[in-house]
Amino acid sequence: MKEPTKILGDERRAFILSRLQESREPITGSELASITNVSRQVIVGDITLLKARNEPIIATSQGYIYMHASNPTGAVRTIACSHTPERTEEELILLVDHGITIKDVKIEHPVYGDLTASIMVSNRYKVKQFMEKIRATNASYLSELTEGIHLHTISAPTEKALDEAEEALRKAHFLVDLE
Repeated sequence: MKEPTKILGDERRAFILSRLQESREPITGSELASITNVSRQVIVGDITLLKARNEPIIATSQGYIYMHASNPTGAVRTIACSHTPERTEEELILLVDHGITIKDVKIEHPVYGDLTASIMVSNRYKVKQFMEKIRATNASYLSELTEGIHLHTISAPTEKALDEAEEALRKAHFLVDLE
């Protein structure tokens, strides 16, 4: 029985780039490794090289995503939140139930400055996947480094949707009042 052939170097990176550009869903490093018959660690290196070539690839908890240039449709906003780790899932569900995409979480670290992690969740299923990954890896939340205070970049089809989500966060005592 013939063993699958490895896709090598530049050809593999071109293949990975093409797959990411064609997909609207994240693709895991393990999936890419399986398709190209290399280790996941090789894929991590390939992604790093592609990013160094200014390819807009981001790593999310669900896998790699190619960030296509898009028309600025919809609304984007940064919000300041504060809560304990136990309320993270509640916060995320509240937002996605208002039609919001949570793009990232940011904190201001006293040594490293601004730290940002991509989240990219837009529905309950993706929130569930995100939370399962946190639990499975026993990962800490960035907000644990700042006593619960963090920022989110959020987007929605309309400013009204963002306003409604913000009001719901305020009522649930998630929002940090900046006034």
